[in-house]
Amino acid sequence: MRKTFKYRIYPTKKQDRIMSQWLEECRWLFNHFLAERKNAWEQEQKSLSLYEQHASLPALKEQRPSLASVHSQVLQNVAVRIDLAFKAFFRRVKAGEKPGYPRFRGKGRYDSFTFPQSGFSLDGNILRLSKIGNVKVVLHRPVEGNIKTCTIKRSSTGKWYVMFSCEWEPTPLPENNEAVGIDVGLHSFATLSTGEHIENPRFFRQEEKALAKAQRKLSKAEKGTLERKKRRKVVARIHERIAWKRQDFIHQHSRRIINRFGIIAVEDIHVNRMLHNHCLAKSISDAAWSGFFQLLSYKAAWAGREFVAVNPAYTSQTCSSCGHRQKMPLSERVFKCPCCGLELDRDHNAAVNILGLGLQSLGINP
Repeated sequence: MRKTFKYRIYPTKKQDRIMSQWLEECRWLFNHFLAERKNAWEQEQKSLSLYEQHASLPALKEQRPSLASVHSQVLQNVAVRIDLAFKAFFRRVKAGEKPGYPRFRGKGRYDSFTFPQSGFSLDGNILRLSKIGNVKVVLHRPVEGNIKTCTIKRSSTGKWYVMFSCEWEPTPLPENNEAVGIDVGLHSFATLSTGEHIENPRFFRQEEKALAKAQRKLSKAEKGTLERKKRRKVVARIHERIAWKRQDFIHQHSRRIINRFGIIAVEDIHVNRMLHNHCLAKSISDAAWSGFFQLLSYKAAWAGREFVAVNPAYTSQTCSSCGHRQKMPLSERVFKCPCCGLELDRDHNAAVNILGLGLQSLGINP
């Protein structure tokens, strides 16, 4: 399997300047390759290949000498990114989805570059980058496996990170036959079929006032000024803080669930469709259900656990004891079955139904 390890790096001012220049050169090259493909199709109905664009790099270096300051494999990776963007575009066209044609990158909109094979090495807490030099790395945990690629990324707040993509052999956890169903919601972030609730922290709501204040100050600053640049960083820092809290929260709880249960059943929900409800869109985005399910999915694969996503239709309206179905408005928080007399929290009832559907899909008798 491939696993990515992300670490904070602290370049010197000179290295910061060089890496920022590399990002700008890569951005220019990205836009050039995109324009090449666009013009070739519009004028000649010809599709340029990845290898044709790789072959054009020596001539481009003569036209734009500043490209020569960037490592050759980093420039080649820009062409690979363009090729992947077009492959994804054509895949969406064939699937009948919204295509999303690759877009040109404005200034400051290109934030990473990759060494796909060579040009880097890690020696203790020192990262050696070709044409950049030795950069200090904060190795808060050891790198596992064989490092294959190295990506340098600049965050919206100006912090620098390195990401190592490694070939890695996971170690499965001890076998566990305990099963759980998970129902997500806004009242509680998640309810387990065991009856436990994970409270919804609402990180965005906590920072909403601070964010609104920072955005008001940003809107008053004149465009293109140093003051606006500083205020933009304040807004970005608040968003970054929210993202860190949210990511830590879902990592902690997904790990606890994977360690405790051998079979995990969740709802197969499409969050993008749910965001069309403008009354709940902000709260749904803040809850980060998709990220939670994604972490559960790949951690289950690493640990050798069973992970299954089931259709959530009617799970809140069906009695988990006798199967009776009744209407349940969102305002009703307790499920009361008129047939068997079951009285249960609506989210707990839904979680038990999700567990039953999950076990059925795995061929296990609930």
